[in-house]
Amino acid sequence: MKEENAIEVRNLTKTFKVYLDKGSQLKEKMLFSKRRRYEERQVLRGISFDVKKGEAIGLIGHNGCGKSTTLKLLSKIIYPNSGTVEMRGRVSSLIELGAGFHPDMSGRENIYTNASIFGLTKKEIDARLDDIIEFSELEEFIDNPVRTYSSGMYMRLAFSVAINVDADILLIDEILAVGDVAFQAKCFNKLREVKAAGTTIVIVSHSLSQIEQICDRSIWIHNGKIREEGKPRIVDPHYLEFMSGRSIEKKNKDNKEVTQKTEQEDKSVDIQEEKVEAKEDKKRWGSKEVVMENVAMTDAHGKEKDCFYNTEPVLITIDYKANKKIEDLVVGVAIYRDDQTYIYGTNTLIDYAASVDISNQGSIILKIERLPLNSGNYTLDLAFHRADGFNYDFWREVCGFTIKNKLEEAGIVSVSHSWVIK
Repeated sequence: MKEENAIEVRNLTKTFKVYLDKGSQLKEKMLFSKRRRYEERQVLRGISFDVKKGEAIGLIGHNGCGKSTTLKLLSKIIYPNSGTVEMRGRVSSLIELGAGFHPDMSGRENIYTNASIFGLTKKEIDARLDDIIEFSELEEFIDNPVRTYSSGMYMRLAFSVAINVDADILLIDEILAVGDVAFQAKCFNKLREVKAAGTTIVIVSHSLSQIEQICDRSIWIHNGKIREEGKPRIVDPHYLEFMSGRSIEKKNKDNKEVTQKTEQEDKSVDIQEEKVEAKEDKKRWGSKEVVMENVAMTDAHGKEKDCFYNTEPVLITIDYKANKKIEDLVVGVAIYRDDQTYIYGTNTLIDYAASVDISNQGSIILKIERLPLNSGNYTLDLAFHRADGFNYDFWREVCGFTIKNKLEEAGIVSVSHSWVIK
């Protein structure tokens, strides 16, 4: 195993037996042996990849492509038919939250049980106990049996244990929607801290915005093979374009009963229009229950511009229209350099630890005192989404703008500084 790698996966294959009708009792097994017919489904077909120490990667792909299977193979919940997985360091899995919890034991007792599964000694758990309880925000319920907990409380405790074991490798499967919106923001910020501390992260998620905010690399798995890997900003649009194409093909297949010539011609026109629409929309997607109707970048005087000095304020105004009352809105913003380097991102949930309520139509204004960047071209992403990552309206590269710096400095950011020479 290479010194710089935390994970090395080589030629993994995995096949499952899917029984069509399996008898569970001895009598059924003897009298209805034919019910034990099964088919073999090969979920993984020889995938290989490396993850460097401190790197965060996202596994993306449609349902059933093999993402979660890959994560379970990494966590050794299941084992491959062939191939190898090598990992260096302590592993914490956020896959089946609460696996190992006993309903009749108290929250405190379950912390010791669950943390020991992750490989902590009693002394190590004692040192972390207060932090785990404080993060879960369950101080007044911690000595109650977990069977008295709500599902949200149960998930809070499980997440708090898994995230506080000081793991070298963290495996995450679609579990960032934990508890209420304030706790979800806390979890997301904790993941950022963990990544900044050098923990290696592998995350499976259908929320591409989460992937782009956390991960350095996306791996697109399709039909058990790696179809593409690279920077999330490059791979994710290719995946979205592919999924749009699949939608169109399915729609066409459903309409294939149309046989008359005029209808065929109309259908051909519709298909071409759909293809154009899909091509245009690969930078924008969502349920559209609330949409961004117009976005403008202006200076402090309200003048719309696409070029700013890095010392002046910038206002981003988003005019929206909602088809119904939205009580769980999160407004997110991300800035990228033209080479797809992720510069900055935040959202209202991080800033306020609460979601936003809107209805009908109105405007949302983000005031930025200044963008301390060096000269270059940048793009702006905006998102209306829920705390669990579900997108109402995600708009990639909604605005392009230029930053000018009066000084000729190197690097990405412009740092305020002074010299003292004695």
